[in-house]
Amino acid sequence: MLTLENFEEASEIVKKVTQETKLIKSSYFSELTGNRVFLKPENMQRTGAYKVRGAYYKISTLSDEEREKGLITASAGNHAQGVAYAAHKFGVKAVIVMPTTTPLIKVERTKSYGAEVILKGDVYDEACAYALELAEKEGYTFIHPFDDPAVATGQGTIAMEIVQELPLVDYILVPIGGGGLATGVSTLAKLLNPHIRVIGVEPAGAACMKASLEKGEVVTLPHVNTIADGTAVQTPGEHIFPYLQENLDSIITIEDDELIMAFLDMVENHKMIVENSGLLTVAALRHLDFTGKKVVSILSGGNMDVITMSSVVQHGLIQRDRIFTVSVLIPDKAGELVRVASIIAQNQGNVIKLDHNQFVTTNRNAAVELKVTMEAFGTDHKNQIVKALEDAGCKPKVIRASL
Repeated sequence: MLTLENFEEASEIVKKVTQETKLIKSSYFSELTGNRVFLKPENMQRTGAYKVRGAYYKISTLSDEEREKGLITASAGNHAQGVAYAAHKFGVKAVIVMPTTTPLIKVERTKSYGAEVILKGDVYDEACAYALELAEKEGYTFIHPFDDPAVATGQGTIAMEIVQELPLVDYILVPIGGGGLATGVSTLAKLLNPHIRVIGVEPAGAACMKASLEKGEVVTLPHVNTIADGTAVQTPGEHIFPYLQENLDSIITIEDDELIMAFLDMVENHKMIVENSGLLTVAALRHLDFTGKKVVSILSGGNMDVITMSSVVQHGLIQRDRIFTVSVLIPDKAGELVRVASIIAQNQGNVIKLDHNQFVTTNRNAAVELKVTMEAFGTDHKNQIVKALEDAGCKPKVIRASL
């Protein structure tokens, strides 16, 4: 089904439910990598992610009878919203099974489109197994989030838009969970121009596609562990796997800490919220071993709940030494706290938290512990403050920051 004719048909059909997500030239990442970097902001879709493309196109190919049975799917969130929104547009029932770990914002938004939501299992694969059971029991039509050529065709319309806007694109970076998006994008990209290189990007804690491509067959991981919940998949798609073997040029894997850094990069340099799975291709930009090329990073979604966002920001600031904590030992006498605060102020540190422990030793006159958490401009500035405290005889020790 993944033919140029199908892709052209899908490109017209999905326009009924998608918004234009024109490429954004990134000066920051272009300078950082030595390439011309463009972002494809699918996080700006109505449902907050690209998934509405595949869901709507797949449902458009069903018969009236298949639609009227009601639709069911399993998803960590974005496909759920895509199916719920598409089902609403077609006026049919949708049941969505989501892992219990799905962020609340994705659950609530899925319900807002009129879908029935069932929380089941800790990961996508467990939710999917339950959805298939319900489909068999209730007669629902199952809409697979990725292992379906029609769904992959809908997702591949992204590549059509990229090539239309940037005909001489050299590289496209695409996130991989189960492989539906990567299948559609890589297959259509090669049909349009065999010279385009498509790089898949996976979280290191859920690299099922990398393992499968290396073995030459679909591999199921024993477990997955990543903050990129939208790509936390144990088994890639079996039906779409041959397309990926043929059309995907390489795989980059990303650690969770890199996603945290990428989130800050996007917020501070592009004023854009991108969820962890969508940040995979942003983090991958730092892994590129070439320069002077036109590169497109697909930002697959932006559905991140506020609590996760807050945690990611805090950890990112700590990783970049823009928030750090020092422990100093000072005599327990008047003026010592002011002295330490003055040293920090003279070096432009900004104190955000203090913990004064008089019981660190039995001899309070000898020393009490002062833990100071502060803001800095980065690693060099942090080191400057620590050295100033050392020079003043405060014996600073950098410890794990705790907000």
